[in-house]
Amino acid sequence: MSEDVDRAEVLRLLDDEYARAILTAASRDQMSAKQLADAIDASPPTVYRRVEDLQSAGLLVEEARYEASGHHYGVYRTAVDRVTVTFADGEYAVRVDGAEESTADRFTRLYEGLR
Repeated sequence: MSEDVDRAEVLRLLDDEYARAILTAASRDQMSAKQLADAIDASPPTVYRRVEDLQSAGLLVEEARYEASGHHYGVYRTAVDRVTVTFADGEYAVRVDGAEESTADRFTRLYEGLR
């Protein structure tokens, strides 16, 4: 993941309090935009803007959740577990390491998405 990362964009997002709060909340559990807005005490438009930016940077992923009634909506989860910034030889590098997901967690997530 780190080869394709836009260093400046990742650092800009990590500097944003709402983006950090979304990444933190979505690292605990998958959440809809409304749940994220409630969890971080932000307006839905603010959450949607940050979610779009975080997805574009590859830091957040969206998955569909389906209800028995046929209704579906998106839920978000953090796609990163570590960002490392290094300084050497007059340059800096940003490395983004993706969150590891166990087979059991992935199965549970997929199963819950079908319910």
